[in-house]
Amino acid sequence: MARKKQEDPPKGSPAWMATFSDLMNLLLCFFVLLFAMSSVDAEKFQKVVASLQSAFSILPAGGASISDGMMISSGVSQLEMLDSYYEEANTADTESNDLEANQELMEEYEEQALKESEEMAEEIEKQVEWHGLQDKVEVDFNAEYVIINMNGALLFDSGKSELRSEAYDLIAKIGQVIGIYSENVIEVEGHTDNVPIHSSKYEDNNVLSMYRALTVTDYLREVTDIIPAHFKSSGRGEYLPIADNGTPEGRARNRRVEIKIYNSYYSNLNDNVNE
Repeated sequence: MARKKQEDPPKGSPAWMATFSDLMNLLLCFFVLLFAMSSVDAEKFQKVVASLQSAFSILPAGGASISDGMMISSGVSQLEMLDSYYEEANTADTESNDLEANQELMEEYEEQALKESEEMAEEIEKQVEWHGLQDKVEVDFNAEYVIINMNGALLFDSGKSELRSEAYDLIAKIGQVIGIYSENVIEVEGHTDNVPIHSSKYEDNNVLSMYRALTVTDYLREVTDIIPAHFKSSGRGEYLPIADNGTPEGRARNRRVEIKIYNSYYSNLNDNVNE
């Protein structure tokens, strides 16, 4: 039996080679993009984009999605948009890193400031005890300052801003206590209870508290070597109570004068604000 003559194969490359070629081109484009995006050198990325843009089409048979619906098709005609996307991503990462670094610095700053305030408070408490004032003042602190709380009844008669005769000695001793912080900013605040004042001299509790703070401040300037410009005074009226105004005891605690000795960290901030 005679063998059947085989048919000649069709001319040209087999059909599967076209598909295979497309696949290889896609893989090549994919790895080139990965290489370009893995580098943080924007100049090199620009060179890769320019090289691919000037080359022949590497995606002749379709496209691939790149971020937010953008398509790369007919070669690399839209790679310049990928460059902008890459730069924006780098900028966002940089801003995020800067924010984290700033937060860490602020936390460290607050920690160091609180530590200094604590050390100042310990020293002030020792001085208060040495001068025998522990039953007349209260000492507390936070990250900004150490606060010395003086009962207003020890300093002023009701409805008045002139110091009582026995108050001069108390404030003079307080001046000796805080005198070692001559370079720090010191703020004197006057406070009252919420009982309305009836006086032709003082319009309301705000005005009374302001005059009381100023009286204490002026006397501290006289009896200490602290730079006069480092003193500040303010009247806070009835708006920052530390006790219940509904009881006589609470109102007595709210009638007070507070001396805030800012630590070196926040003294510098206050100086900058004043300038």
